Amino acid sequence: MKEKAILIGLITPDTSPEQVYEYLDELAFLAETAGAKPIRNFTQRLKHPDTTTFLGKGKIEEVRIYAQEHCIELIIFDDDLSPSQIRNIQKIFEHCKIIDRSNLILDIFASRAQTAQARTQVELAQYEYLLPRLTGMWTHLERQKGGIGMRGPGETQIESDRRIIKDKIALLKKKLDKIDKQSFTRRKGRADMIRVALVGYTNAGKSTLMNKLAKSDIFAENKLFATLDTTVRKVVVKNLPFLLSDTVGFIRKLPHQLVESFKSTLDEVRESDLLIHVVDISNPNFEDQIKIVNSTISEIGASDKPMLIIFNKIDAYTFIKKDEDDLTDVLKENLSLEDLKKTWMANLDSESLFISALNKTNFEDLRERLYLRVKELHIKRYPYNNFLY
Repeated sequence: MKEKAILIGLITPDTSPEQVYEYLDELAFLAETAGAKPIRNFTQRLKHPDTTTFLGKGKIEEVRIYAQEHCIELIIFDDDLSPSQIRNIQKIFEHCKIIDRSNLILDIFASRAQTAQARTQVELAQYEYLLPRLTGMWTHLERQKGGIGMRGPGETQIESDRRIIKDKIALLKKKLDKIDKQSFTRRKGRADMIRVALVGYTNAGKSTLMNKLAKSDIFAENKLFATLDTTVRKVVVKNLPFLLSDTVGFIRKLPHQLVESFKSTLDEVRESDLLIHVVDISNPNFEDQIKIVNSTISEIGASDKPMLIIFNKIDAYTFIKKDEDDLTDVLKENLSLEDLKKTWMANLDSESLFISALNKTNFEDLRERLYLRVKELHIKRYPYNNFLY
C-alpha cells in the first residue's frame, strides 16, 4: 500500500506562486515515482524559510492537524532542510517521516540503480547526504535526556556513527576510483569513433530516442530517472558509424552529492564530440527545463560542445491560442510540423528540429542532420579518410 504524503513548498520573493505550483507538480511526480501517494499540497508566502521549522508556526500547525486527521505518513519538502530543521519538524510530526527533495531523489536513484557502478555512486551520495544530518537522526534520545548517563552515550553513538560513515565514504570513493579507471579504459578504446551523447531533463524521451536510432531495447518508461546507467550503442546512418550514449537525466535542484558521485557517468558527456539535447516539448515548463539542462552541462564542464536540440513529443504538444476577439476564450491545439518550424524554437543559437521519437515522426530529417554533423566531425578528425562518404 502506498504511503500517503503531503507536499510543502515556499513562495519567496524569488519565486512566483505559479512557479511554486509547477515545482510541486514535479515533486508530486517524484513522489509517485518513489511509490508514494500525494494527498495535498501546502504553500506559504515567506521572505525566506523559517530557520527553525521551514514554515511559520501557524502554517506548520495547520499542516500538523491535517496530517493527524488524514493519517498522513510522509511529509515532503520541496527544498533541502537543515539538520536542525529536520530535528525540529520531526518533533512536531512524531508519527510522520520527514524528507526533503534531495532525500526523495536519492531514494529514487537507490531504487533504480542496477549496475555495480550506479549502486556505488548512489550509496556514496546517500552517505554524504546523511553525514551532516546525523544529529537529527538521534532525536529519540532527547526524550530520555534527564535520565542519568543518557547524554554521553548519545553523543558517543553519534561520533561512532560518523566514523563508520566516513570510513564507508572513503571505501566507496576507492571503489568508484577503480570503476572510473575501468570506464576510462573502455572509453579510450572507443576513441577512434565519433561519440554523440544524449542529454536532457529527466523523462524527456532520451531512452526512447536511443531505442529508435540504435534499434536497441533500453528500458524506457514514463517515470523520472528511468535510466541511471550510461548505455552506449553503435549507430550507423547511411554508411557512417558513430557511438551514441544515453545518460542520466537532469532535474531542477539535482543534489550536488549526486552530481559529484556520478562524475564518471557524466564523463560520457564531457568526452563526447556532439551533444543531442532532447527536450520534452509537451511539458508546459520545457523552457525552464532547457535552462536547467544547459546550466548543468556548464557545471560539468561540457558547455563548449557542439549541440543539436531535439524538440521531442510533438505529437503530445498543445499550443495555447487566445481568440483575438474574446480574450477569455483559450483554445489548445496541436501545431503542425511546418508551423513548429516557424516558431522561435526553430531559430535558436544551436541547430534544432522537431520529432516524435515514439512515432518516429520526422526521423528522416533527424537522420540526415545527424549524418551531416557526424560527417563534419569525422572529416575534421580524419581529413584523409573519406571513403565512408
